[in-house]
Amino acid sequence: MKNLKRVIAIVCGGDSSEHDVSLRSAQGLYSFFDKDRYNVYIVDVKGQNWNVELHDGTTARIDRNDFSFMENGKAMRFDYAYITIHGTPGENGIMQGYFDLVGVPYSTSGVLVEAMTFDKFVLNQYLRGYGIAVADSLLIRKGYEELVSDDEIEQRIGMPCFVKPAADGSSFGVSKVKEKDQLAPAIRKAMMESPEVMVEQFLEGTEISIGVYKTKEKSVVLPATEVVTQNEFFDYDAKYNGQVQEITPARLSESITRRVREITSHIYDILHCNGIIRIDYIISPEGRISMLEVNTTPGMTVTSFIPQQVRAAGLSMTDVLTDIVENQFS
Repeated sequence: MKNLKRVIAIVCGGDSSEHDVSLRSAQGLYSFFDKDRYNVYIVDVKGQNWNVELHDGTTARIDRNDFSFMENGKAMRFDYAYITIHGTPGENGIMQGYFDLVGVPYSTSGVLVEAMTFDKFVLNQYLRGYGIAVADSLLIRKGYEELVSDDEIEQRIGMPCFVKPAADGSSFGVSKVKEKDQLAPAIRKAMMESPEVMVEQFLEGTEISIGVYKTKEKSVVLPATEVVTQNEFFDYDAKYNGQVQEITPARLSESITRRVREITSHIYDILHCNGIIRIDYIISPEGRISMLEVNTTPGMTVTSFIPQQVRAAGLSMTDVLTDIVENQFS
């Protein structure tokens, strides 16, 4: 009898500093997927080594010609890829282009959207054109650092400011700079993660993060999470090592909550996103809502925001993932 279950690959790993975080997201996703409905495998991608974890505990090499593998002497081909790589190649369009070529539907947005959302500076300029409020920023490219002086940064962006890799995630290489003489070492640190560095205006206010996904049948904006940390900013330790207080739903007024939800849904539509994304904002004391970042492969570890928000909405991650997968086939 033919196995009627769709074969799902949870694609994790990648080539960035976030490789291990991605593996943890994959384990979270594996626990959420409906195993009665889907035949689920974890695929670890690292450089040219692509391996699938078989159900007997062994691993097998992925044939990258068609994204297939051998199990018990039988060729297995995936029906769908759930991409949970944080960083390259899963969050910048490279993996999406591969899946387009081999004809495997996937959980994220397409190549252009992934490439654009991965580059924070490009995304900010694009969304600014649609009237979305974002912090002022400057771009510094490796090898051309002298084109932007410390004095220009201080005058245009002000202090304190953030120095961050333009194309990376998860707070690696990010510094909060309070004095002009701290700029050069902060830029060098960021360039260890990305050849392009963004110097961004510091915005005072409440930081929130909110998830959203849409299918042909529904639009689901999840309850926002308020991020309270004693660290200088929401850095790696705050994100993944528990040095943060996460309040879901966020302590926002009814009118601010409504506006955040409207902006979040609007950004999803502007970008023509697919699957579940998470958008981070700063809300000023005056109520100005400024977008910080769009994350198209949000973390799915036990400490991640999306599972918290799904629970707060009275939904189940199992049902949400089923919605996202089946949307590609309906």
